[in-house]
Amino acid sequence: MKTKKTNTVAIIITLILAIFVFLVGFTNKKFEQLPLKYQIYLDGKSIGVINDSNELYALINKEQSQIKDQYNVDQVYPPKGFEIEKYVSYDNNTNSVNEIYDQIKNSKDFTIKGYTITISTPATDTEDAKVSARINVLDKKIFEDSINKLIYSFIPKDLYEAYMNDTQAEIKETGSLIENIYFNENITIREAYLSTQEKIFTDSDTLTKYLMFGDENASQDYTVEKGDTIESIAFAKERSTNEFLIANPKFRNANNLLAVGEVVNVALIKPVITLVYDQYVVEDTEVKYDTEVKYDSSKSSSYKKVEVEGKNGIQRVAKRVQVTNGTISEGGVIDKDNTYMIREVVNEVVTRGNKSYNSGNYGIYVDDGTNWAWPTNYPYILSSPYGWRWGSMHVGQDITGTGYGSPIYSIGSGIVRYAGYGGPAGRAAGMNILIEHPNGYWSVYAHLSDIYVTENQTVSRKQKIGAMGHSGAATGTHLHLSVSVGEPYNGGQYFNPMKLWSK
Repeated sequence: MKTKKTNTVAIIITLILAIFVFLVGFTNKKFEQLPLKYQIYLDGKSIGVINDSNELYALINKEQSQIKDQYNVDQVYPPKGFEIEKYVSYDNNTNSVNEIYDQIKNSKDFTIKGYTITISTPATDTEDAKVSARINVLDKKIFEDSINKLIYSFIPKDLYEAYMNDTQAEIKETGSLIENIYFNENITIREAYLSTQEKIFTDSDTLTKYLMFGDENASQDYTVEKGDTIESIAFAKERSTNEFLIANPKFRNANNLLAVGEVVNVALIKPVITLVYDQYVVEDTEVKYDTEVKYDSSKSSSYKKVEVEGKNGIQRVAKRVQVTNGTISEGGVIDKDNTYMIREVVNEVVTRGNKSYNSGNYGIYVDDGTNWAWPTNYPYILSSPYGWRWGSMHVGQDITGTGYGSPIYSIGSGIVRYAGYGGPAGRAAGMNILIEHPNGYWSVYAHLSDIYVTENQTVSRKQKIGAMGHSGAATGTHLHLSVSVGEPYNGGQYFNPMKLWSK
């Protein structure tokens, strides 16, 4: 049976709950009736309070019609660092939207919606990722179209589309297949509010020029004259023919004819991003015949008789190469299982007299300076050639494909004038050898992994002098071979080494 005291407590609790519910409802009703205000911040600092945020956005959009026309957009937005915070208050002391607009206009630049593309180098064990470029575009499609145009400058469109569509033709005898295409850099795209005072790309052609040359205004026009060829123009302007073709994608190869009066671009390409593709290539290459010299002591030194005519061979070479921004990179690999001779080499056999031969400082001299030996094993890959490369002169021929530690041979008889690291060639050459040959010729062998000769040692033609490597400033295993008339690095005149074997 409930006591009188119990009933009294229950009545009190009920009254308290009823009062609480009434007060909460009353407070919420009064709260809902409070005016909504908008606190405006710029770079974290309050610049005023307004009653209607939509009115501010509308005013910005109206007053900045020039920006809308310039970029062909429907909406202009407040600047970066703009923030707006809702709150309720009885305080009627607010700013007009015109006052806030004027403060914003006089402080920072307005923005439009677009995308920011960030290009950065990947992180390594020793270095963090590093941003190399930021690009603003109105639409992602502008960047996508520019990337395609850039790719077509380095890879023919039909080959690229065949790769993308998985319709590349199978190699039956000779030919090539693209195995992979990628960029060395990390590329991220995010939607962003873009300041109108920053560079904003609005078309793919201008962006493509920036991606190719590092400057959307980069252009160096040349008007073709009578007798000009792609090769002659490129060399005169200190460019490689490949760089010329990349800057002028309407030409497919260096043999394309030029019309007198035609305007071409000879600006130096400096790609903002690095396009790399791995390619499997099968091609027939000519193997130069060698010359075997026999001596007849009964004949004078002027005597020479060809006993067997030399005939070049043909070798079908399968290889994997990496092409970076249109240039074959150092360190290609020969697919030995699918490399074989189609026509064997017939070496030339020559009998020479040595009855009155005077060797001078060279000891027993076995060639006359015209019979040069190839410096590596067969088969090999010719990568970067002699000539202009990325704005500087490459004074040699790069040879790769025979593998790290494979033998390097002296191209002719002579005396070793340097054998070591750096020296006259500099540290960029790594381990290198300089040889002085008769008749004023010199040869340089750079980026070696090992050296088998010493300074002042006399060497014979085709003697093994070192091993292929990647010492010094090398990105892959290869031999850099230079030849000159006169001492290199001391006034000697370099020339294309491949001319030594142009039989």
